[in-house]
Amino acid sequence: MSGTRRRPPQRTISGRRARVRRSVSRTASRRRWIDYPRKGRAGARRWLPSWRQVLASLLFCVGATTAAIGYAYATVTIPDPNPSTLLQNNVYYWSDGTVLATDGSVNRENISLSRVPVGVQGDFIAAENASFYSDPGIDPQGIARAVVHMAGGGSVQSGSTITQQFVKNTYLDQSQTISRKLKELLISAKIGASMSKQRILQGYLNTCYFGRQANGIEAAARVYYDLPVEKLTVSQGAFLAAAVNEPSLFQYADSAAGARTQAQARWSWVLDRMVETGRLTEQQRAQYAAAGFPAPRKWTPGSGLTGQAGYLVQVARSYVQQHDPGITDSSLSRGGYQIHTTFDRTKTGQLASAVAKVRAQRLDPAHRAADRDVQTGAASVDPATGRILALYGGPGYERDHYADNADTSGVPVGSTFKPVVLASALQYGAVLKPGTSPAPVTPASRFDGDDGIRIKDRQGTYVTDDKDPTGLLHQHNDTTNRWGYISLRTAMEQSVNTPYVQLGEDVGYTDVSRTAKAMGLRSGSLAAPSAGFYIGTSTPSAIRMAGAYATFAASGTQVTPYSVVRVTHDGAIRPGFTAPAPVRALPAPVADNVTDVLRGVITRGTGTKAEALGRIAAGKTGTTDDYRSAWFIGYTRQLATSVVLFKEDPAHPQLQSLVGVGGLQKVFGGDIPTEIWTRYMHDALTGLPDLPFPTPTSLGRGTDEPGVPSASPTPAPTKHAGRPGRRATPTAAPRPGLPTSGPKCRPHKCR
Repeated sequence: MSGTRRRPPQRTISGRRARVRRSVSRTASRRRWIDYPRKGRAGARRWLPSWRQVLASLLFCVGATTAAIGYAYATVTIPDPNPSTLLQNNVYYWSDGTVLATDGSVNRENISLSRVPVGVQGDFIAAENASFYSDPGIDPQGIARAVVHMAGGGSVQSGSTITQQFVKNTYLDQSQTISRKLKELLISAKIGASMSKQRILQGYLNTCYFGRQANGIEAAARVYYDLPVEKLTVSQGAFLAAAVNEPSLFQYADSAAGARTQAQARWSWVLDRMVETGRLTEQQRAQYAAAGFPAPRKWTPGSGLTGQAGYLVQVARSYVQQHDPGITDSSLSRGGYQIHTTFDRTKTGQLASAVAKVRAQRLDPAHRAADRDVQTGAASVDPATGRILALYGGPGYERDHYADNADTSGVPVGSTFKPVVLASALQYGAVLKPGTSPAPVTPASRFDGDDGIRIKDRQGTYVTDDKDPTGLLHQHNDTTNRWGYISLRTAMEQSVNTPYVQLGEDVGYTDVSRTAKAMGLRSGSLAAPSAGFYIGTSTPSAIRMAGAYATFAASGTQVTPYSVVRVTHDGAIRPGFTAPAPVRALPAPVADNVTDVLRGVITRGTGTKAEALGRIAAGKTGTTDDYRSAWFIGYTRQLATSVVLFKEDPAHPQLQSLVGVGGLQKVFGGDIPTEIWTRYMHDALTGLPDLPFPTPTSLGRGTDEPGVPSASPTPAPTKHAGRPGRRATPTAAPRPGLPTSGPKCRPHKCR
C-alpha cells in the first residue's frame, strides 16, 4: 500500500539499559584523580575529605617536608665565622701576672677549654643545656615550646641549645626572624654531627656576651672578679652563667640593689640546677650558700687606660713592635696578644704617689701662674737585669696628656751627663797637651774651675762660641765663684761646669759619645759635637738615663732597659723576647770610682736632699741653661731611678723656663726632682737591705790639667746658692712636636 505511512521504531526497555550502561562507562572513564569535592555527596559532605584523603595528605606533607629538610641539610654549608668573633683584645700583664690593661676594639681573649675549671663548665651546662653532651645539637622540645609561643602571638623564641647559641654567636647574626632561626637549626645539626662537644663548648664560652663590655669568659672573669678564668670558683662561675641570661642588668650587680637581688636569685637557681643535674652534691650546694653570693667587684663604665696604664701600654707596645716585625698595627688591632711586662705594680703606684705628693706640696697652679704646665717624668730600672720596674709618664690619658714624659726624647739632661764624661776620661784618658798621647785621669785630677775661662780643643785651639762662631767661648758656671784648680771629684759634687767642659774637649767627642752609647744612650739622642755636649745638651729619655746610671750601680755591666718578657698569640709563644744579655760597658774600676764620686754629690754636694733616704746611694743633679729642665738621677745597688721636671704648654709645645716654679727664683735638680726621687726610693726599697757599693779600686796617679801649681791645694768644697752649674747650646735633634726654631740656650751654663 503505497499510500500507507511507516511507523517509527519503538524504544524497548533493553535499549534504554544499553544506553545507561554506555553512559556509566563513559562517566567511569572520566573519573577524577582526586575525588574532591567528593562526587555523589551533597551539601557540606561534598567538602569533607575522606580518611584516605586525610592520610594521603599527611603522608605527602611529611614526605615533602622531610625531602625539603633533607635537601636543605645536604646543601647548607657552615659559613666562615663572623669577623667580629675573631676580634680579641690585647692583654697586658703586670710582672706579678695580674692584668695591667687591655686594648683593642673588642674586649675578648679566646682561650682553650682546658683553662676553664670543670665545675665552671658545669655551671653553664646546667643553666643553659643540661643535655648538651647527649643531644644532637638541637632540642626538639625546646623548639616545640618556641613554636607554640610564636603561634600564640608571642615574639620569636630560640629554644636554643649551647650548640645553637654558639652557631648564632659565631656564624650568624642576632636577628629574631624565622629564616635566621631555620638556618641556625640546620647549621647546628650539621655542626653537632661534625664538631666535638669540647670544641663547641669552648667556642660558646669564648663568644658569649657577659655585660661590662666583656666578650668571652676570660674577659668576664677579669672584669667581674679580676681573676684569670683558671681561678674562678663554681660559685663565681654560677654568677657568670647567670649574667649571660641578662647581661645588661646583671653587670650592675655590684651597685644597683634591684640588679643584685635578681642576680642573686638567678645565681641560686644555677646552683640548684647543678644539684638537679648531678654536678653538685647537696652538701656542696649548702657550702656555697653559706659562703654567700660572690658579689662582683665595682665597675666604672668607660674606665680604660687611666693613670699610668696608658703610658705603660704605650712603652710595651712599642717594644713589642720593635722586637717582632710580624706584629704590626694591623695585627694588634685584631687582638689576641698576651703581653707580659716587667712593670712592678707596687713600685709604679709608689712612683705615682711620690710625684703626686711632692707636686701637691710644692706646686700651686691654681694660685701661681708659674706652676702651670709643669711636667714630670720618671723611670725606675733594676740594675742587675735591665727590667723597667716603674714609670711616670704624666697625669694620664684621661686628662688629655698623651705624651709619655718618661720615654720622650727632647728634654736636655744638663749636668747629669757629667758622670759619662768622667767615666770616659777614666777609661780612655785625656790629651792634655797637643800632640801627646792621652794621659791617665782620676777623680783627683785637677782642672781650672773658675768662671768665664776659655776652652781649648785637643789641638790647643780655643773653642768658638756655639752662639757666635766668630767669637771665642768663655765657659761659665752657675755662679761667679772663683774655684781655682779643683779636683774632678769636687767639680762633680758642686756641679762646676768649666772643668768638665775642658775635660770633655781633652777626651774628645768620639770617646765620650762611645762611652755614652756603651752605657745604653741612643746615638740619635746625643747632641752634635760642641762644648755644650759635655755638660748636657743631649736629650735621652728618663728611661735611658736611668739605664745608663744602672750601669754604674752594676759596676760597669750594662743591660738595655726592657719592658716585655713574653708575648703569646692565641696561646702560642712569639719568638724574639729573650731578655737582653748583660754586656761589659765599663771596666769595673772605672764604674766603681764614678759611683764613689757620685756618693759625694749626695753626702756633701748639690744632692744633699737625697740624704733623707737614709741609705747608701749615689746620684747627680742636673739643671739646664735658663732652667728649662731639672733632673735628679740616683741609684742604690738594687734600683736606679731618674726624675725630670720641665715646663711645656700643650698648646705651644716648646720648653719654657722653670723660673718661679714652686715660688723659687731658681729651680735646680737638687730640689723638687730630688724630693720626688727620695720619697719614691724610700717606699720602693722598704724591706730591702742597705747594700754597700764595691770599694773602688785605685786608678793610680792621675794627671792634672797643665798650669796647675804643684803645691796648689784643692779648695774645700763649699755650698752656695747657685748649685748645679748650667749648660750649653742644645744642638741635638729637637723634641718631637717642638718647633725647630726659637730661643737657644747659651753655651755657658749647665748643672
